[in-house]
Amino acid sequence: MAGRLLGQLLVMGGAVVGRAVVQAYRQAIVNAQRTGAAQEAVNGIRRASKAMTEQEARQILGISEKTSWEEIVKKYDTMFKKNAKSGSFYLQSKVHRAKECLESIYHDKPDIMN
Repeated sequence: MAGRLLGQLLVMGGAVVGRAVVQAYRQAIVNAQRTGAAQEAVNGIRRASKAMTEQEARQILGISEKTSWEEIVKKYDTMFKKNAKSGSFYLQSKVHRAKECLESIYHDKPDIMN
């Protein structure tokens, strides 16, 4: 008898907790839509999908595929400093993203780092 009662209490408790979780999830979605958090998450995904390609990075820095890593760093430093002086944050960020893109490629292939 006690086992049966305990089983019924567990089933009822599980149902109550399940309904509470579903209700909390629905409320979280409504709150996210009100604050724009959902839209920000979508925008973040879109930005990530527009990642810079190796070709774009090379065009921005004005380098070829055979350019050594040291030359890339020199070119980056020059361009970054010039854009810092002229106040073009957009171009400065593009130069930085280009270096990051190439850095990930060059670090994946250590034989071309030299």
